[in-house]
Amino acid sequence: MRKSILLLGFLFTTLLVSAQEKAEIQFKEETIDYGKISRGSDGVRVFEFTNTGDAPLVITNVRSSCGCTIPKKPEEPILPGQTGQIEVKYDTNRAAGPFRKAITVSSNANSPTKILKIKGELIEE
Repeated sequence: MRKSILLLGFLFTTLLVSAQEKAEIQFKEETIDYGKISRGSDGVRVFEFTNTGDAPLVITNVRSSCGCTIPKKPEEPILPGQTGQIEVKYDTNRAAGPFRKAITVSSNANSPTKILKIKGELIEE
C-alpha cells in the first residue's frame, strides 16, 4: 500500500512538472517596414523568432489578412533556445500606394496567437 501511495505521488509530481513546461515565442521584431519599394521588386521578408520556453515550439498555422501576402511557416518543431523564421512574401505587382497587412501566427506557445505586421509603400519607377 505504501509503495502504491509513493508511486502515485511520484506520478502526480511528474505530471505537474510536465504540465508546467511551455513553449514561448519571442520575435526579434513584430513589424517589418518595407519603406518605399518599387512595384515588381522583391517582396520577401523574414520574421525571426526564438523559443524562449522549456518545451518544443510548434507553429501550427500562419495566415495573412489577404491573398497578396503569402507566409511560410517552419515545418519542424523549434527546440528550447533555438531560433526559427517565418517568411512573408508580399506581392509587389499591386497598385502603387501604402499598404498594411497582418499575419496571424498560431502555435503551442503560452500565448498561442501572435499578430505580426508588414507595412510600406509601393512606388512607381
